[in-house]
Amino acid sequence: MRDIYITFLLCILAFFASSIPFGYIIAKLKGIDIRKYGSGNIGATNVTRVLGKKYGALVLFLDAIKGAIFVLIGKFFNLNLFELTLIALFAILGHMFSPFLKGKGGKGVATAVGTFLVISPLTTLFAILDFILVFLVTRIVSLSSLSAVLIFLLSFPLIERRDPYMPYALIIVLIIATLIFYKHKDNISRLLKGQEYRFGEKR
Repeated sequence: MRDIYITFLLCILAFFASSIPFGYIIAKLKGIDIRKYGSGNIGATNVTRVLGKKYGALVLFLDAIKGAIFVLIGKFFNLNLFELTLIALFAILGHMFSPFLKGKGGKGVATAVGTFLVISPLTTLFAILDFILVFLVTRIVSLSSLSAVLIFLLSFPLIERRDPYMPYALIIVLIIATLIFYKHKDNISRLLKGQEYRFGEKR
């Protein structure tokens, strides 16, 4: 019963902490509404495109760490794999559907990376390696991100197969993957048309 209360509290805290739109805030401090420039997204890729690599890296770090903190707290309380992935889900939901932006937000990739580096480091490293390889070949961030999500989905049940809670955690991972693909629906449409933005291109 104690773990249920802790998990519930951390899910709520993770949601609201992760709903803080760092990309929007940092751009606003520079006098820019990031939603009106580039792709209009508040994530690190668009911040890099509009403000430069330094600010993009800062947003990437902040978006990754804001959910990871609460998963780390969950690990401190010895929560199981399913409970940890549930906290990750709420962190990602907070980033994607921020109440501070009237239910809008980012695409959840950086927040997912941060939370799952804590939950399943080896699986996440495989996904990051895949992202890097696809990005080096294509220079397309969205395609690299979606490819990394698929690699994570394939790797997670294999790497975590000895964990008794893996089947339940996998359901949460599938939900997260579906949400990330949904948030990339416009990117997928442009990819299919051969019109997707390549990193470094001018718009």
